[in-house]
Formats: sequence, C-alpha cells, structure tokens
Amino acid sequence: MFQSFEVTARPEQGPPRLKALREQMTAAQLDGFVIPRADAHQGEYVAARDARLAWLTGFTGSAGFCVALREVAGVFIDGRYRTQVKAQVADVYTPVPWPEVSMATWLREQLPQGGRVGFDPWLHTVDQIEQAEKTLIGSNVELVQCANLVDAIWTEQPSAPMEPAKAHPVEFAGETHLDKRTRLAQTLVEAGEQAAVITLPDSICWLLNIRGADIERNPVVHGFAVLHADGSVDLFSEPSKYATLQDHLGDQINLYPPSGFLIGLAELDGPVRIDPSTVPQIVADTLGDRATRGAEPCALPKACKNAAEIEGTAQAHLRDGAAMVEMLSWLDAQAPGSLTETQVVSQLETTRRRDNALQDISFETIAGTGPNGAIMHYRVTEETDSVLEDGHLIVLDSGGQYLDGTTDITRTIAIGTPPLEAAQAFTRVLAGMIAMSRLRWPKGLAGAHIEAIGRMPLWLAGQDFDHGLGHGVGAYLSVHEGPQRLSRVSHVPLEPGMILSNEPGYYREGAFGIRLENLLVVQEAPALPSADAHREMLDWRTLAFAPIDRRLIIADMLDPAARAWLNAYHAEVAAKIGPRVTPQVKEWLNTATAPI
Repeated sequence: MFQSFEVTARPEQGPPRLKALREQMTAAQLDGFVIPRADAHQGEYVAARDARLAWLTGFTGSAGFCVALREVAGVFIDGRYRTQVKAQVADVYTPVPWPEVSMATWLREQLPQGGRVGFDPWLHTVDQIEQAEKTLIGSNVELVQCANLVDAIWTEQPSAPMEPAKAHPVEFAGETHLDKRTRLAQTLVEAGEQAAVITLPDSICWLLNIRGADIERNPVVHGFAVLHADGSVDLFSEPSKYATLQDHLGDQINLYPPSGFLIGLAELDGPVRIDPSTVPQIVADTLGDRATRGAEPCALPKACKNAAEIEGTAQAHLRDGAAMVEMLSWLDAQAPGSLTETQVVSQLETTRRRDNALQDISFETIAGTGPNGAIMHYRVTEETDSVLEDGHLIVLDSGGQYLDGTTDITRTIAIGTPPLEAAQAFTRVLAGMIAMSRLRWPKGLAGAHIEAIGRMPLWLAGQDFDHGLGHGVGAYLSVHEGPQRLSRVSHVPLEPGMILSNEPGYYREGAFGIRLENLLVVQEAPALPSADAHREMLDWRTLAFAPIDRRLIIADMLDPAARAWLNAYHAEVAAKIGPRVTPQVKEWLNTATAPI
C-alpha cells in the first residue's frame, strides 16, 4: 500500500515540545519564534525531515504556521482547516483565523510593548518577510534572523531524503530540456538579466525533464537551480541522486552539492532574477543589490501544458476513471454498516494498482464518512476509522501519479438512504460544478473573475465553502500547481493548456460533507454562429470521467441546461469507461449513468 493509516501526530506531544522550544527562545534572547509549514524550497509539500509544524503542534494541514511566544502560541489556519485543527492541537495552542488575521497584526496585539521574534531565513519568502515588516512599522516588534530553534530540540528528526532521480521521457514531456532551457533563457536575455534563481522542486524537475521521490506523493527531487542567460543551469542537489543521469543532463547542466548554493549565488554577476513570492529570504540577502524581481521563469510555461502533456493526462484520467468505476461498483454492492473508511481507501488503491503506469497516489486519499466528511482534508487513521452507516455520505477525494499524468477526482456517495437536506446541498454543489464546466469566458480573465460561477447556487441558499473552487495540477508532478487557480485571490489570466480542478463543496460540521471534483483543461472556445460574437473566448475540456451519484440529485432543482450537461457527461462516461471495465461493472455503470 502507498497509503498507511498510522497516527503521525498526537495533541499530547505538543505541550512538552512547546516548553522545550520556549527554553531555546529564552537562551537566544527571543520573545518568539515562527514555525512555518514550508521548507527551504518553498513548495507546498514537505518531506518528513521538514515537517516542523506538524512535529511541534500536531497540526498536519498543507498550509499554515505557528508563532510561539513566551505566553501564547498561535496556530494560523485558513478556512480549510478550522475543523481539523480543533482535533489535532492541544489547548496550549490557540487557533488563529488566517489570512483574516495576519501574523504581523497578531504580533502587534500580543506584544504591545514590542519584542524580538526569530525566524529561519531559509523558510520564509521575501514577500512574507517584507509584508510582515511593513505591518510591524512603529510597533517595536522586531523580526530577527536566527538558526532554526525547532531543529535544536527535534532529537529524532528524520534524515534528508536521498531517493535517486530519473529521466522523464520526452514522449511524455513533449519538449527536450535543451529546448526548454533555450526558450526560457531567451526571456532572461530580453529582460537584460544574467540569470534566474529557481527553488521550487517541481519547476526544476519540469525544466530538466527529471522526476524523483524526495517528497511522498510528489515525484520531485530536492534542489536549487540557477538558469543562466546562455541556457546552462547550475544545479545544487545531492550528486549521488544523479548517478545514472549524466547522459540525460548533458554538459550544460553543472551539478553541485546543496551546500554550495549560497557560495554559487555569491559568485554570480547581476542582474539575477528572483521571484519574491517563492524565493527564501536568505537568497535575497546573499544576492543583495544584484537581485532583480520578476516571475519565476518556469512557472507559467510549466502551467501551460503542451499537446503531449495534455494527451498523457487525458489518457491517465481514462485509466484512472476505470479504477474509480470499479471501486464505486464494489462500494455500491456493500451493505451499509459493513465497511470502514480504511477499507474503502484500500480497495480504491487496489484497483488503481492494476495499472502498471501508476507510480504513487497523488496525495493521501480523503475518505470521510458522516461527520468526518466535513473535515475538508480529513486523513483517516487507525484511531479515526469510521463505519459507513445508513444515511451517511462519504467524501472520496483521491488521485494517482501516473508516468503520463497526474489525476485528482472527488465524488460524494450516498450510503443507504441520504437525508433530504444532504441531497439538496449536493444538488446545489453539482449545479455549481456544472455551471463552471459549461462556462465560456473572454481571454484575459483570471480565476478571481469567474470563480463565483461555481458558488452561485450555494449562495442563493445562504451557503458557501471555505476553500478555493480550484487549483492548478501538474503533468506527473505536483497535484497542486501554480500560478493558476480558481480563487478570488488569483489574478493570473487563464491560458490554453492550463489544467485546473473544479471542486465546489459544502460542509456541515458534525453532520456531513460534500465535494465534487473534475479536472479541466483550458482551451480555445469554438466559434459561435452568431455574427455578433466577436470576442476571443476560452472554455473547458473535461478530463475526468466517473459517474456522479444520481441518488443524491434532486432533478427538479437543476435547470434544463444543467440536466442536459449532466446527461451528456454521463453518456460520455459510459462510452469512454465502459469498454475499460468488466461486463459486470459495465452493467452497473450503465445504470449509474442513466439519464435523469
């Protein structure tokens, strides 16, 4: 099994660890210390060695941070985790709603007389520190760079990951790394820059057509890179990981150990591009006035998938859809009360593993039944494993890392007879998902401009959800990928080739959760017959195919256009997935995709 169910953090471990951290703060003459989720590479996901926030507090969410002061310790979490954090942290920690309350604003309130708050300059971006310092002006609260105090007390900290790197075939990448480097280097030349610093692992892997296993569920290699204006790259990563890749890398990739990164930066001639939203503060400090600010050069090209990446992802979704249908058919045959969440997770992984292209799951499968479904990023453990009972819903959010693509799909399934209020909320969520799937929009719009389309049916009922409508997805890379998002805070224009999730939801704490998700790719919209239609438009191509539970749909709540879309989608599911499953499963699928 890729997924295990052991408990990785316990609330009772938090108080003694916080006490030890405060002793380190006293010794360092600090009034506080900031513990982020991030590692030095500033990606969303971290290796076990870098899971400092989870180790200290017990909180295992994918975003957030802790600020430990002498008398109070705040754990800052966004809307996705406000239910989860209550169960994971001890009462020595105070949950703080973020980003509604910023770190700097909170520090001003908690330290009215001022104080010295330490931070590790490897673990915070330039933007984060600048924004905090700006808000702290006039407060007498000082942010102080220091060694990492958590590492000083983490006596059993895991070793750094040392998994080997591997070449990513050009048949899946769609472009050689020489062509990528040449294309991106030209943007540096045009900007008058000598080099650009890249710290995000998925960007480095995309640029060099390599993959790895330094972070669970994400096929990336840890490292730092400098792309030069002549197309060469200095790669600062453990050399032993590349023992078999000399021919793949070629003579324009210069490999150095990570310890040489700051030395390499100090030797660069400027201007050197840094992206302040992704580069650690220590990089800016090392470059000084040689640094110039701009977008990380890989971010947008990586997001706009080429034809090979899109086709590979589409094929991965068809095989993944067949695994989902087999599991859903199996689940439907089980009596309410006879299964637990871990059994569902194991069965789904078993069906996915029949595909030899599967390398890993793309994240820990979320399988939350009943009240657990209201925990947006619920992770089932041996202690929380719950029975799927009559009247429950189960939120099943999962995906696979295949050699040709990354998948992510969510279905909410009724167990037995669903409550009416759950079916009503489910139908609103479905209506929002359909509305976004059907959307055409003018070129130049960003996620912030269209995200509300997927929320409107819920808003009309006085309901909403506390996560973005969608995130970017990589091509056999990170399942969460920027810079594109379907979010009210995203102002990156959507462009053809970008893959995003479409996942509205609804969560009633203590009762049930609902989420539906398909992956979509942005494409040029076909021309309309009307002579008045003169704007260049974009629309979506749906990539994910699996039935949506008809038992939870109140057909009269959907308008005719939404019902037509659903019936057409289900017909496509039956046509694309039916030939890929057994005759018995196909019979179930035909029923599950019948028109409403």
